[in-house]
Amino acid sequence: MAASIDLNRIKKELKDCNKDPDVSGIKASLVADTDYLHWTGTIKGPIDTPYQGGVFVIDITLPNDYPFVPPKMKFATKIWHPNISSDSGAICLDILKNEWSPALTIRTALISLQALLSAPEPDDPQDAVVAKQYKEKHEEYKQTAKFWTETYAAEVNDDAKLGQLMDMGFERAACVAALEKAKGDVTAATEALLSSM
Repeated sequence: MAASIDLNRIKKELKDCNKDPDVSGIKASLVADTDYLHWTGTIKGPIDTPYQGGVFVIDITLPNDYPFVPPKMKFATKIWHPNISSDSGAICLDILKNEWSPALTIRTALISLQALLSAPEPDDPQDAVVAKQYKEKHEEYKQTAKFWTETYAAEVNDDAKLGQLMDMGFERAACVAALEKAKGDVTAATEALLSSM
């Protein structure tokens, strides 16, 4: 018999992900208000890395047998990193695979992704092209990663646009994620929010 979803745990985890976002640099929200198995997470690029100043959106899907099986996570924001596919956003991180434990949480996984941005592991790559550049032309890698961060992950700090979306009844976290993904374009963000309902 399949394990049933522990909604209380999932709701608690969602709340935990949004504790001190200014300190942790991570947040999460449900993609749709009633679907507790599909989340959007955001992580801020760590200081003193080529990802600084970026906000990266992570697509998170919880399997029906979560927490006994790891969540499926991938970057929705394009990123130049040895352990993340520059094409699909797929992530190579042991705790999302064989090192997962039911004692871990989505918050732990998001913090681990943030740590991965600080300390890439080019010897265990997801993207061989980036890993090769990281090892052989490190300065070029840093410049490319910084350019991709500025191009695809620039933080949205426009309260007027955020207010406009929130006035339509959408949650703040979902609005921020939609604006970030739409590079500040309110119309595109609105369409994305409406299509996720």
